[in-house]
Amino acid sequence: MEINERGFSNKALEDFDLIDKAVIEKDQSAYATLMKRYKKAVYFMILKMIRDADDAEDLTMEAFAKAFRNLERFKKDYTFSTWLFRIATNNTIDFIRKKKLKTMSLNTTMSDDGGNSVTIDVEDDDNNPQDEFIRSQRIEMVRIFVDKLPAKYRKLVQLRYFDELSYEEIAQELDKPLGTVKAQLHRSRELLYEIASGKEKHI
Repeated sequence: MEINERGFSNKALEDFDLIDKAVIEKDQSAYATLMKRYKKAVYFMILKMIRDADDAEDLTMEAFAKAFRNLERFKKDYTFSTWLFRIATNNTIDFIRKKKLKTMSLNTTMSDDGGNSVTIDVEDDDNNPQDEFIRSQRIEMVRIFVDKLPAKYRKLVQLRYFDELSYEEIAQELDKPLGTVKAQLHRSRELLYEIASGKEKHI
């Protein structure tokens, strides 16, 4: 990996340019490029933490939505991948604490694009006062994008993300086959990715 005099890889510098295009020039394709670069890496990092593919998809979408919403605050003191992975990790930790999941893969150190270590650190104590605030911020952030969904998907997302029903419970609530619910929620996530990357004009 080639590192320049600033200590960042060429890929990291390309990310900086994309962020400038997204924030300053309002270039929607820049958001899509950033998402394409890191969606798979974020997804598999989250999947390693929670070992549930559907929840990992949900949390990946949330991580990008939060990152893009706060992109103007990003400082180029470290790589975009470091910042994004930390957002995704913190959001997933909040999810794990909330669901009280048991996992063996939390004490993990990963390397970002610049070769820096990103440590996943989870405290073992009970929920602290910040947890509820983080959760409320996450819900508020997701709702902004959900409101832009077509009506037929909005109800599904409401039941899954805000009412926190399982896929089986949603199928029962809407009197739909489980496979249909999963397929439509998958499509809902795809649309939310597009909205988060500024492509809602195509929806």
